[in-house]
Amino acid sequence: MNKQEVIGLLPAAGQGTRIAPLPVSKELYPIGFRPVEPDYSPRPKVVGHYLLEKMQLAGITKAYMVLRSGKWDIPAYFGDGTMLDMNLGYLMMRLPYGVPYSLDQAYPFIQEALVAVGFPDILFQPDDVFVKLLARLTSSNAEVVLGLFPTEQYQKAGMVDFDGEGQVHLIIEKPTQTDLRYMWGVAVWKPVFSHFMHQYLAQREAARLPSDGHNLIKQRELPLGDVIQAAIEQGLRVEAEAFPEGEYLDIGTPEDLVQALRQLANQEVYSSSENLKK
Repeated sequence: MNKQEVIGLLPAAGQGTRIAPLPVSKELYPIGFRPVEPDYSPRPKVVGHYLLEKMQLAGITKAYMVLRSGKWDIPAYFGDGTMLDMNLGYLMMRLPYGVPYSLDQAYPFIQEALVAVGFPDILFQPDDVFVKLLARLTSSNAEVVLGLFPTEQYQKAGMVDFDGEGQVHLIIEKPTQTDLRYMWGVAVWKPVFSHFMHQYLAQREAARLPSDGHNLIKQRELPLGDVIQAAIEQGLRVEAEAFPEGEYLDIGTPEDLVQALRQLANQEVYSSSENLKK
């Protein structure tokens, strides 16, 4: 009864322009296979399914996906979450200024909960990432715990500087050069960060000036890493859980989509089917 609820948040408002045109939302692109009852025959497994499975493994039974108008195929496919034995809800993006604004749409529903965030167009390993992140969050003084993965594609990532105790000191979004080795890919946080982000975004909007009396000045998308960095500068404790052997693959570019298909298209599902039968 006293255990704090954990709610998953999945920003799914992106347009997928780098791999457009697509027949479906990129979060529903088939990558690999899954066994399906009653005969456990292999059926296509969409990329967003992998993230939800990892959340479920960590005991997360409720999640919200934040959509943009037109991406109705996502709720049509996942429905209420029965296929994953989860409770899924869907929220609409209001301000198109980046992931933090999408996540903030869930603020009225997650204010007092622990939050687990992942991107449903990403494949990553190991499977127990959220298990370890939540264990660290609940056993430490951290307000935010980031899951870190090694990468050589630092120009496309939020690179993280952290010490031997795991405390994060700096997040640099898409640097042109860096000696940092790890990027952050998933995160969990306590209500204090949800409140911080909500107030931070509200202050940004309040400070915005109209460009012509009617339209707001167009701005670059705000990375979530910038909001976490602002929290660090305000004294919130952010820690890292690094996965040196972990993998992280964004299917949002043609080359990475090809790599994902090669890795998982021939995935053997029959052995897992036998395990399910047991």
